[in-house]
Amino acid sequence: MSSLNLDDFTDLIERPDGGVRRDAEARRERQIVPPGALGRLDDLGEWLAAAQSAVPVRPVERPRVVLFAGDHGIAELGVSSRAAGSAAGLVREVLEGGRPVAVLARRLGVPVRVVDMALDCDPGSLPEDVVRHRVRRGSGRIDVEDALTSEEAEAAFRAGMAVADEEADSGTDLVVLGDVSVGGTTAAGVLVAALCGTDASVVTGRGGLAIDDLAWMRKCAAIRDALRRARPVLGDQLQLLATVGGADLTAMTGFLLQAAVRKLPVVLDGVVTAACALVGQRVAFRAPDWWLAAHDSGEPAQAKALDRMALEPLLTHGVTVGEGTGGLLALPLVQAAAALAAELPERAEESEEPDASDGLAKAEEPETSGGLAKAEEPAKPE
Repeated sequence: MSSLNLDDFTDLIERPDGGVRRDAEARRERQIVPPGALGRLDDLGEWLAAAQSAVPVRPVERPRVVLFAGDHGIAELGVSSRAAGSAAGLVREVLEGGRPVAVLARRLGVPVRVVDMALDCDPGSLPEDVVRHRVRRGSGRIDVEDALTSEEAEAAFRAGMAVADEEADSGTDLVVLGDVSVGGTTAAGVLVAALCGTDASVVTGRGGLAIDDLAWMRKCAAIRDALRRARPVLGDQLQLLATVGGADLTAMTGFLLQAAVRKLPVVLDGVVTAACALVGQRVAFRAPDWWLAAHDSGEPAQAKALDRMALEPLLTHGVTVGEGTGGLLALPLVQAAAALAAELPERAEESEEPDASDGLAKAEEPETSGGLAKAEEPAKPE
């Protein structure tokens, strides 16, 4: 019997402080630049102030990229432009600084953490701090079998929670969340289609490297078949992740929910993180208030998930590479919003207007000359 009760998150997760947000809005109205002139930067600054429960908002000084990694058995069907089981090579490139996320992270001074949940490789080939949370070698082929056992799903979910606690305890003040996977967008498409009640064709995208039409049809068929297996378990979100998610997606869902418990803001990167966030919303409806959508990757499943959560992407650059790249592109906007909200001076107070009652009092004073005043003077004794 599992001791993990996802219903507890409904009570544990609170919304960002609404009173602080109103204070941030009031402060913004007093600043020298008129409200609205900075566009969405105003909203970003106020969102961050509420998340921090601080006015003025504090600068984002200790962000971190957290990437959950895994291979998916569904990639064996040729649904990805990358070979099945090749995600470990991508992880090595990230660690060696050769992937886009690593280049941007160096430029922005942001540390990158990779968490192996189900890479299809010898764990000894990667650093210990990367592989210590792994629950299995590769996730199952979700069109014909479960991605995980129930025990593996719970272990992956708890691993994600533990990573969130580690980041919160270490002083991280904002997380850019991403994935390093092969076949992950297929699993994400199944989750989104199941939770939104749509057909496979509505959520099937081209993936990170733009698969051709034949691969797209194989991917659509794989999502369709996996969707049949997902629908009977829609009422149990952990079982849904075990059936058609995978260890990396399950861990990301646990991370997102525990980050919301710990009041740690998270920037969502692409379609995989959006799918996990959608599962998280089904678990705890207040949780999306702690998340920010970085960009629109062009994946239809991502658009569907973000629309369901009422999250509007900050950027639309068509970045499909994943791995937290789009999230890092949005980070400077969040930092700029914090700086503007905190450092723009307020308008000088206007000089006080004369009290209207002063004028009235003067008008009522008797005149010192004129017939009326003289007529009211008491007569002098003779």
